[in-house]
Amino acid sequence: MRIKPGRLLRWMFPGVVWRMDDPDGIYLTFDDGPTPGVTEWILHTLDRYDAKATFFVLGKNVELYPDLYQMIIDRGHKVGNHTYSHQKGWTMTPERYIEDVDLAADMVHTELFRPPYARITRTQLHEVSQRYRVVMWNVLSRDYNSHLSPKACLRGTIKGLRGGDIISLHDSAKSFRNTSYVLPALLRAAREKGLECKILEL
Repeated sequence: MRIKPGRLLRWMFPGVVWRMDDPDGIYLTFDDGPTPGVTEWILHTLDRYDAKATFFVLGKNVELYPDLYQMIIDRGHKVGNHTYSHQKGWTMTPERYIEDVDLAADMVHTELFRPPYARITRTQLHEVSQRYRVVMWNVLSRDYNSHLSPKACLRGTIKGLRGGDIISLHDSAKSFRNTSYVLPALLRAAREKGLECKILEL
């Protein structure tokens, strides 16, 4: 099953980027890193296929693993702000949420932002949008779901693969069982379709 954002969700968040207008490229994104052992594997796999991606990193992980963060940049990939501590915006005041975003911004210098869990209030979104292009996704791999087999995860991710897709994957130990199966197959599928894996440039 291919997971896409519904029309209501897209309507609720005007100005958010859900997919790109690009028939020739797809946009792999990795949330929640950097993560020792996982980030290096992802970067090595992307290199094998001459693919680029955008990493929406957590400030707390950048603080813990600055060398991994720098490795992402040195390999020619893009970074985005994914907050400092991966909080659900729905449970926070706008002020506290922005504080968390700003804490990450001290370490992650970027014009891109993705809210954890896609859970952000309209007030929070308005505030964040003053300084960032907010990027969601139009294909959710669900690689974080431990109840989903790697094969099922792959089927849902590559079904209907087409230019302009923004694909949500994860750079985390929790998701690695599925991510490590999906990513090489996804890169092969993109190559077979003549689709280039690009960084988000907005």
